Amino acid sequence: MDNKIHPLLDKTKQLQAKRYEKEKRLLGLASSVLLLIILLAFYFSGLSAWLANLHLGNSIIVTFLVYVLLFQTFSLILTLPLNFYNSYIHEHKWNFSNHTVKSWIWEQSKSFLVGLIIMTVLLGLLFWIMALYPQNWWWMAGLAMALVSVIFATLFPVVILPIFNKYTPIQNKELTDSLERILSKADLRSSGFFKEDMSRQTKKENAFLAGLGKTRRVVLADNLIESMSIPEIESIIAHEVGHYKSKHIWKSVIIGTLQQLVVFYLLNWAMLSIFPQFLSSTVWNLTLFPVFIILMGTVSTFFFGPLSNALSRSFERQADKTALEMIKEKKVFMSALAGLADRNLINAYPEWWAKLLHYSHPPIGERLIMAESFPEKSSPISP
Repeated sequence: MDNKIHPLLDKTKQLQAKRYEKEKRLLGLASSVLLLIILLAFYFSGLSAWLANLHLGNSIIVTFLVYVLLFQTFSLILTLPLNFYNSYIHEHKWNFSNHTVKSWIWEQSKSFLVGLIIMTVLLGLLFWIMALYPQNWWWMAGLAMALVSVIFATLFPVVILPIFNKYTPIQNKELTDSLERILSKADLRSSGFFKEDMSRQTKKENAFLAGLGKTRRVVLADNLIESMSIPEIESIIAHEVGHYKSKHIWKSVIIGTLQQLVVFYLLNWAMLSIFPQFLSSTVWNLTLFPVFIILMGTVSTFFFGPLSNALSRSFERQADKTALEMIKEKKVFMSALAGLADRNLINAYPEWWAKLLHYSHPPIGERLIMAESFPEKSSPISP
């Protein structure tokens, strides 16, 4: 714990946050190790090859669909005990979860079905490109995934999110007028301001600006609305608006596409070097799928993870500065951050290596110091 903890932060809560973060990190590591074991077992047991060679209905499409379904089901069953402990027992231990066992099972069932559909579509697209263009698949797939990410970002708030939560228009006119003013300062228009019934699942708080174009909407968790003042909520959304004003979404799409191209290129080289059969047929691509996933995760996590986090932290700092320029008082921004840190048990002072490997946002301790040193009488940005 930093000896010079910011006065807005609760020292006891921050001590708890360190313990909570450590436990969540260990559980995350255990989940990653378990997934690696599952993938290795799926491949070396021969199960992957057996499923890929079923030739159901004399159609590779049917075989592919059965493969994905059984792979996802196999993974779900083996990860269920650890997932239950992580997201139910452990969250109840720290007094975050509002789930009953029944509601948790229902949410996990929906997550499984949504994940199954998304994985089927993405893998189907990838294998289709591999089958048609085996020599050039890596760059064509990289560009295709960029297009998919834009479509997903557009549809996410209106198609995916309502599956898990109820979104109702915010009736507080003082709040919506305040948020409308913030959006107008960046020439943004929203399709609406919505309250999310997040308290059904957790006591944690969240707020975000999601979607593109006509699907763009401001979403506030109901428990955040209860815990924060209107100026504090305004400062949080001003941060989200800062991302749009600096075009971080489109910059992230471009950078993510370049990263994906490099990852696919390295995967293409590695897979062909280890398995000459790779790309010779969809049957072989399905057989080698567990190894493909392991290598992709390794390259993405260890080669690009720290770099992606550093870039994301840079974007977050820009968004913080834009928010501070937009709002009337920096104190409300600081109190909003400190409140989130204490109520959500966010570690404001992580170790340097944890920040490097895990933090996509600057630690809240750093954000508070930056806000404190920001010019007090900065003129708000004009609409």
